[in-house]
Amino acid sequence: MTTTAPTAAAIARRYLEVWNETDPQRRRQLVSEVFAPGATYTDPLGAVAGQDEIDGFIGGAQAQFAGLAFSLPAEPDAHHDLARFQWHLSAPGNPEPIAIGFDVVEIADGRIAKVHGFLDKIPG
Repeated sequence: MTTTAPTAAAIARRYLEVWNETDPQRRRQLVSEVFAPGATYTDPLGAVAGQDEIDGFIGGAQAQFAGLAFSLPAEPDAHHDLARFQWHLSAPGNPEPIAIGFDVVEIADGRIAKVHGFLDKIPG
């Protein structure tokens, strides 16, 4: 890992904080802090661009998986302006994740410019 790793770890934690924030106004504020204005998000379930669309996409996922929370099972790996990390989606108090994913983020000026998401395990 290079010296960008601590920054990448902090960004990954903030990224999951956005996904875990259920108050719509607070979540929208976090989106504007964590994502660059023209940021894009792409995973097998969708592709969106801009902070408003990212916020809407996250809100839709929260409605679908209400009561579940994202966590980092390990520290992100990073170099240059890239970071990659695995995440788990679990019910509080249950260590067994119902979903597991892997995201690669491109960082620009301390914020996320692009997310490339992959799903390793999804609910049936």
